[in-house]
Amino acid sequence: MPDRRKHRGPHPDDVTLFGPEAVPVLREAGNDLAWLLSKGYATASALKLVGDRYNLVVRQRTAVGRAVCSDAALAGRRLREVVPQQLAGKAVYLDGYNVLTTVEAALAGGVLLLCRDGTLRDMASMHGSFRRVEETRPALNLIGRTAVAFGVSCCCWYLDSPVSNSGRLKTLMRELAAERGWPWQVELAGNPDAVLAKTQGIVATADSVILDRCQKWVNLARVVVEQHVADARVVALNDATTM
Repeated sequence: MPDRRKHRGPHPDDVTLFGPEAVPVLREAGNDLAWLLSKGYATASALKLVGDRYNLVVRQRTAVGRAVCSDAALAGRRLREVVPQQLAGKAVYLDGYNVLTTVEAALAGGVLLLCRDGTLRDMASMHGSFRRVEETRPALNLIGRTAVAFGVSCCCWYLDSPVSNSGRLKTLMRELAAERGWPWQVELAGNPDAVLAKTQGIVATADSVILDRCQKWVNLARVVVEQHVADARVVALNDATTM
């Protein structure tokens, strides 16, 4: 069935699944999951154990799994994090879809998870295809403005070439950068995660695989959302799980 979505907004059940009564339960579940992961339990089995204990539905389990990491992973990510004020004169290598869909979701009223490592993660899923939504261009504009404000010398975007419509998005990004006079480079890569994990520069992402392997990273999507999307729907799952 073709994807006809015009927004990257909330799921119809999110009002209940991530409402005031649900959030404390999700935080406790996250606390338990963080403890299990820190003791060496496998992610899948630990998440099933926690999900069963707290009677979480699939979407809630997905959220808790995205929001939580082990103590060791948390310490490593904090050690390698760069604050935005350190970006002046430096290039930033962006995990394109990761950063973009988070800001799109924020603009569309979708649920954003404030995670244990301090990142914002959305609940969107592209399933191998990217569809431009009404928030795509505004989101790119906010990311570009934020990069300029912090003095970034170049935004080096990486998009997944296997994801359909990546070429069209690349064209849109180049056109926008030319209009604004922004120093952007946009590349298609078969496996951006591997490229970004090996770069010696500063990576903008919330992807846990990249965060645990890259040299330095910046929490760019969160900065964009906090500075420009005042009404973003952020569900804080970090309180009970942050040491």
